[in-house]
This record gives sequence, C-alpha cells and structure tokens, in this order.
Amino acid sequence: MPFHSKKTLEHWVAEFVEVRGGAEAVRVVVQETPGDQDTGLVIVPLENAPHTVWMEPRSTGDDLNWHVVIEQSDSPLDLTSFELNALTHELQIAAELCAFLQEKSLGSFDFEAESSAESEAPAE
Repeated sequence: MPFHSKKTLEHWVAEFVEVRGGAEAVRVVVQETPGDQDTGLVIVPLENAPHTVWMEPRSTGDDLNWHVVIEQSDSPLDLTSFELNALTHELQIAAELCAFLQEKSLGSFDFEAESSAESEAPAE
C-alpha cells in the first residue's frame, strides 16, 4: 500500500489550509501499520455530526487512490436544515482535501519515479 510520512501529510494539509481555508481543524495522527512504518492518517473532525471521518490511500492495488472513511453511528442523524447545510460544507471540505491529497500523491510518486528513471538512464 502506498503511504506518506506523517510529516509529509502535515505539510500537505497545511498547504491545503493555506490555499483553501476552512479546514483548520484537520489534523494528521500517527497511523499504526505493520512494521511500524512512519505513516500518517488524516482526520477531519465534524462539528455537525458525531461521526469520525478520516482519509488515506486505498490499501488495494497499485493505484494511488485516496478514499474517505465515515465511521457509522449507532443512532440516526437528526439535523435541522441549517445543521445539514453546515454538515454538507464540512463534507465538501473533506472531499476537496481528499482530491488535493490524491493530486499531491500522484505528483510525489511521479517525481520519485522520474528521479529514479533519470539515475538509471545511460549518460550520453
């Protein structure tokens, strides 16, 4: 599974917050992985729902697809129209951040692949 260090993810989240705003509560925590790799998990707290939302690269296949996980709740979500609108805004920020991390990941891995390809290329 492709992963990024906690430090890298914190940098990317800070970049997103600087450009987008409205995501100041997003944080990166240490993610437990087999082999104790230095990897982070992006947490998006919701003020208008009791759910936990996080995002990470998808663990299947070689693609660098990020996905959002919304933890289920044992009780129904009962919202006014104003609360639903606010929750929609929070989820929109999560969707934009997920797309941003996807884009950053692709650029990061493209750069790494490009660098190794250049070092393997014969000198002219």
